[in-house]
Amino acid sequence: MKKFKYSEITPENIYKNRRKFIKNMGLAAGSMFIGQNLVTSASANTNKEELKLTDYRYVTTYNNYYEFGTGKSNPVERSQKFKTTPWDVVIDGEVENPIKISMDEILEMFPSEERIYKLRCVEGWSMVIPWLGFPLNKILKKALPTNKAKFVKFISVLDPEQMIGQRFPILDWPYKEGLRIDEAMHDLTILVTGLYGKKLPNQNGAPLRLMVPWKYGFKSSKAIVNIKLVEKMPTSSWMKASPNEYGFYSNVNPTVDHPRWSQATERVIGGGIISPRIPTTMFNGYGDEVANLYTGMDLKKKFL
Repeated sequence: MKKFKYSEITPENIYKNRRKFIKNMGLAAGSMFIGQNLVTSASANTNKEELKLTDYRYVTTYNNYYEFGTGKSNPVERSQKFKTTPWDVVIDGEVENPIKISMDEILEMFPSEERIYKLRCVEGWSMVIPWLGFPLNKILKKALPTNKAKFVKFISVLDPEQMIGQRFPILDWPYKEGLRIDEAMHDLTILVTGLYGKKLPNQNGAPLRLMVPWKYGFKSSKAIVNIKLVEKMPTSSWMKASPNEYGFYSNVNPTVDHPRWSQATERVIGGGIISPRIPTTMFNGYGDEVANLYTGMDLKKKFL
């Protein structure tokens, strides 16, 4: 597999029309990985054309990234001078082989592949993005998790000098998230190094972020500096800030409303003057791949 190089940039217009988005989201042969259920269940509820790639300009200017402010345009406006080099990531905790690795080494050891994943925000909007990244399990396996490793905790960078939002107690900084070990080891869970054939922009979580496509977007930590394997379920930043609204699992579930709004439909970003709303699909359309992780669980009670 060819290593992704930041200098190898593919123009957005190539992506926008590329085989009409792989024959309008069909499973044509190619290097892309698309959730089977995203294709089938989503297209059953709405026109396939509504699942076209979100324009790069929206992906990079409409963001949730509270480290740079609570407004959607704050991240792109305030993050451009954020320094992402040098950058090290530590993988430790319940592992036999703790690792400290630089971003350059990560890019060398774990070549990125393109994966088109739908990002669904708990606020009720969605995007379809061509991410560049590699399965999280590849780097976790290098650390050799012990049998005590039941969960994975992600810790983002703490840098209030560069991140103006961290100067205010919006959340308990640095940002923390967590996954169950089987969720973290699932092949759909990736560490992201870029999008749209380009280096990952600062406002989207550079230089390294998480993407868990069947969960709400806040579960996908940005600017990660520590991946810690732990025995007990970690408390994420949003769980601590508002435990009645945000929980550990936070799987996309149209039947469970957020306390302040419905999750039954979502607004497609970049869909024109009046962005269309489409039905939200269970597990964000990835149920065929991940529903087995939650066999026997009450997904309404375990949503929070």
